[in-house]
Amino acid sequence: MRTEFFMAMKPPTVTHQQKKVTTKTKDGKPNFYEPDKLASARSKFESYLSQHKPKTPYKSGVRLLTKWCFPKGRHKDGEYKITRPDTDNLQKLLKDCMTTVGFWKDDALVASEIVEKFWADIPGIYIVIEEL
Repeated sequence: MRTEFFMAMKPPTVTHQQKKVTTKTKDGKPNFYEPDKLASARSKFESYLSQHKPKTPYKSGVRLLTKWCFPKGRHKDGEYKITRPDTDNLQKLLKDCMTTVGFWKDDALVASEIVEKFWADIPGIYIVIEEL
């Protein structure tokens, strides 16, 4: 099985790492929460991803190829983006949303990952999922 699609969008630059913690609970235990920007990015991802959800979720190991295409500004189309956010931080939120939407039961099935980020004329995220 193979899934391939492009989500034309301005990729969010907020990352999963930006979760917050507070200890303002009665028992003093930490309370984790998502700031508004992170919750908004999660919602945006889930909405776009739901349009590309496979008919049946992946059940075995997969390779995930992701190309993050950011609005190019003063850069050349196709030039590698070597500034923040880091690819691993971008991927975490994306894979969590793919799990929520139903691409797979657990993103632990992603055994191989290729991630690149570019400046591009057409911003968005190109994704290919292949069974191993």
